[in-house]
Amino acid sequence: MTRIGPFHASLHSAAAPLSTQGGSGLVRVATYNIHKGVRGVGPSKRLEIHNLGLAIEAFDADLVFLQEVRLFHTREARQFDRTSFGWPKQGQAEFLAPEGYDVAYRTNAVTRFGEHGNALLARWPMGQVGHHDVSDHRFEQRGLLHVPVTISGHTVHAIVVHFGLVHRSRMRQVQRLAHYIRTEIGPEAPLIVAGDFNDWGERLDGPMRELGLSRALAPGRRRSECVTFPSVAPMFALDRFYLRGLACRSTLVPRGLAWTRMSDHLPLVAELEIG
Repeated sequence: MTRIGPFHASLHSAAAPLSTQGGSGLVRVATYNIHKGVRGVGPSKRLEIHNLGLAIEAFDADLVFLQEVRLFHTREARQFDRTSFGWPKQGQAEFLAPEGYDVAYRTNAVTRFGEHGNALLARWPMGQVGHHDVSDHRFEQRGLLHVPVTISGHTVHAIVVHFGLVHRSRMRQVQRLAHYIRTEIGPEAPLIVAGDFNDWGERLDGPMRELGLSRALAPGRRRSECVTFPSVAPMFALDRFYLRGLACRSTLVPRGLAWTRMSDHLPLVAELEIG
């Protein structure tokens, strides 16, 4: 894919921009709820998956944590088949991955015409992909996507999450996450848990600290500078990184009309240091 100006300009125009990559132990990460690659309703519905591909390439991230990703959707594939930039032939995770990236994807929810789930894109080698159902009730199908990634000789465990809409459900999902970490990862390995936490009331930091995970916030930055939802006028920091064995050095939420159009969430990009 060819990079285009607006995405790169907005990635480097924030008050506290990301530092240049290449330092020892530095990892650039991004998390993004892509809203299944489509915006709008009815006749005004439009396909944004091609713009999202350009945006994700512009992150230049080592790891990209994605939510609301489709492998297939028969009705929307038919609807957009006649457009100049039609529905991708492969799954959205594969389509969005920049050249040379590994891809992990697992379905969380099955719907009438298709499905959707979480994905991880990595420019470093991936290990065995794990998936764990954390659905709290039949109306919301949720899952954890777990991938160990070898980065500069370090094994970093990446977990992509998309928690429920009700606080009680989110608390039970934190408990299931804790059990998964204890049984599948252990207490010492570097760990990034990232995604859309749907934590409108800012109530999950304490429970996540009990798991040994701290919320990623760059020195000197306030939580209000990391709001990502709704994209048109962001007020809530629903999209986050929680860390163990890594430190947050910088954060960035890209802003501007191009980002507002692509999803109801803005992405969150961060630079982390291992160790």
